[in-house]
Amino acid sequence: MITVKPFRGVRPQPELVEQVAAPPYDVLNSDEARELARDNPYSFLHVNKPEIDLDPGIGPYDEKVYLKGAENFRRFLSRGIIFQDKTPCFYVYRQIMGDHRQTGLVAAASVEDYQADRIKKHELTRPDKEDDRLKHISYQNAQVGPVFLTYKAVAEIDEIVDEIVRNTPVYDFHGEEDVQHTLWVVDNPETIARIESAFKNLDALYVADGHHRSAAATRLKIQRQAENPHHTGNEPYNFFLSVIFPHNQMQILDYNRVIKDLNGQSRAGFLQQLGSLFMVENHGTEPFKPEKAHEFGMYLDKNWYKLTAKPQLIENGDPVKRLDVSILQENVLSPILGITNPRKDARIDFIGGTRGLKALQERVDSGKWQVAFALYPTSIQDLMGIADAGKTMPPKSTWFEPKLKSGLVVHLLDE
Repeated sequence: MITVKPFRGVRPQPELVEQVAAPPYDVLNSDEARELARDNPYSFLHVNKPEIDLDPGIGPYDEKVYLKGAENFRRFLSRGIIFQDKTPCFYVYRQIMGDHRQTGLVAAASVEDYQADRIKKHELTRPDKEDDRLKHISYQNAQVGPVFLTYKAVAEIDEIVDEIVRNTPVYDFHGEEDVQHTLWVVDNPETIARIESAFKNLDALYVADGHHRSAAATRLKIQRQAENPHHTGNEPYNFFLSVIFPHNQMQILDYNRVIKDLNGQSRAGFLQQLGSLFMVENHGTEPFKPEKAHEFGMYLDKNWYKLTAKPQLIENGDPVKRLDVSILQENVLSPILGITNPRKDARIDFIGGTRGLKALQERVDSGKWQVAFALYPTSIQDLMGIADAGKTMPPKSTWFEPKLKSGLVVHLLDE
């Protein structure tokens, strides 16, 4: 049984929404965020990337950054750039990117469900990044960036959402990459009750993106519960901001790799080793984009190759070992190229999303990188299967598009 709750969301004035709504905090570095918000005092980057308003020499984890974020958030509220809805609401959020359309529910998800593993995870978290998100939430007393959740689609929820989107939205605008963002406010008590009831019939939710945000929200709940002798379980800190999409509307794009060098090997020696593991076909200058699982594209020395994993590489029993990211890591990157810890090794970088094969080729042609690998996207079924099995995926296994905007709806912890 899954608990989702309506809440009194904080959101932009309609005439300012295009200026306020911003990319998530973790898809831009500080310099990119500073440039994007340079001439826009309303950008939510001032709240979710507050280091852009400080001296560039100040580190992103300095206390001044968290204080600045809290100051900026309260300034947005006091000046009416953003405002709080008068009654608890759900919100429906639709994104259209090219031919892809996804429509999800903005809700307060239950930390108790997360702790009981009814909200399932598929990634490990890093303590330093958890600490960062915990401080960000604590100083602002608000969750300003949503956790991206999914669930196995059910007709009952689809029908409710379809009814809601027939109404007039409060926001409808185009953002980066020509993605259309549309938001509806759901304040009808009967509809709210139907949504809560429908989600109670689900067995599980799955974290698609936002493992550090959900882990930080859980740590905050534990802290505040311990400090509150009158804890009831209904306080806002018992819930975290989320956008929840049905699994059959999720879009996962390829998440590709570039490598600095061949670990001291010659091109011929490297290709010979690959030949014992993969069927290797030379595509010349024609880029090869994998068309199915267990196919890989490789760009090396001005040539593209198609690599097809031989049967001995495809593990039948373990859902993690069957992933293409695992096949590449365990058979090529680690034993041949010497990259045993892709989380920390500076000889590897990751290119995801909409940047495509051209970005891989440009990196290698620059001379700073020697070989690139293009992967077939991990499926949402693989993600849910691994989470159901209580296992974790390798780093950089999934790249979800389109990205959720920050600043469209915020969950206050002092309602």
